[in-house]
Amino acid sequence: MTAVVTVAGATDSGAPPRSVPLAAAFASGPYPLLVLGVSTVALVLGVWGLTAWWGGRADRAALVERLAGATGSTNRQAPFAGLDRRVRRYAWGQRLAGRLAATGTDLTPGQFTASVAGFVVGAWIAAAVVLAPFFGPIAALLAAWAGSSFLEWRRRVRNERFIAQLPELARVLANATQAGLALRTAVSMAAEELEAPAGEELKQVADAMALGHSVEDALGELQQRLPSRELIVLVSTLVLSSRAGGSVVESLRNLTVTLEERKETRREIRTQMSQVTVTAYAVPVIGLGSLLLMDRIMPGSLSAMTGSNAGRIAVLISLGLYVVGFALIRRMSRIDV
Repeated sequence: MTAVVTVAGATDSGAPPRSVPLAAAFASGPYPLLVLGVSTVALVLGVWGLTAWWGGRADRAALVERLAGATGSTNRQAPFAGLDRRVRRYAWGQRLAGRLAATGTDLTPGQFTASVAGFVVGAWIAAAVVLAPFFGPIAALLAAWAGSSFLEWRRRVRNERFIAQLPELARVLANATQAGLALRTAVSMAAEELEAPAGEELKQVADAMALGHSVEDALGELQQRLPSRELIVLVSTLVLSSRAGGSVVESLRNLTVTLEERKETRREIRTQMSQVTVTAYAVPVIGLGSLLLMDRIMPGSLSAMTGSNAGRIAVLISLGLYVVGFALIRRMSRIDV
């Protein structure tokens, strides 16, 4: 097939435009060939420039990595560093950084914000496609709540692990104090001997005291990061002993026995309430499964149900009841010891 171009006629008779082959149009003057040549050169230069920029970026990254290895530094720019700086400017970003620090994860506020945003968007699209468009915003809200609950769950797990290490921590401090070591030295030694999270937290306490913070301030920061009744008792014992003196060893040994008993009590309660905890999570799963089953038995039923105001109100009431049931069951399974 021969390509043709339309050439406007400039005659007095008003003849319609005529079509000529493309090759003839390029042969009729130098301007079409000039435009084609300039476009080709610009395209080649653009591809070459993009390739050079990408290669230079890779060389720079390799050079930074070699320099970091030569100096023994392992610091690298974390992903979403720009977003992290923007998030930290706000009050909620600073609170988020504190919550992430309490969980012991390596996530930055920018990384967590980007992850939650992607999860929210993915949940919205998945719910709108699988169920109905009406469930998209609801799934997005649930995804945002799941991100916040994830932080709370990680903080609670880390707190439980730290509480489980408190008897061993009290025993190490008692042995070090009995050997004649000062409390600052005993804390540093416990930070080296104990595993995470107790080792990491005590290292922060030891570093704070090395910078000039008092024992009370350093232990108070630890108590704010990992709040628990057991830690309050331990911190109070150490602070009072450092202030007024007295038999620190005897107090720590008695505290070790008490913490061991509380540890066993907490384990028994958690074992007995495990069935209630599973029930709390099974309730919303059953509700979601019933929606999926209904849509598979009668395709399009969810879209038809949420197409009217009455259907939307009924769905919202049902979801509200599931949320209330989940909250009540979780509240029944929560026993403070």
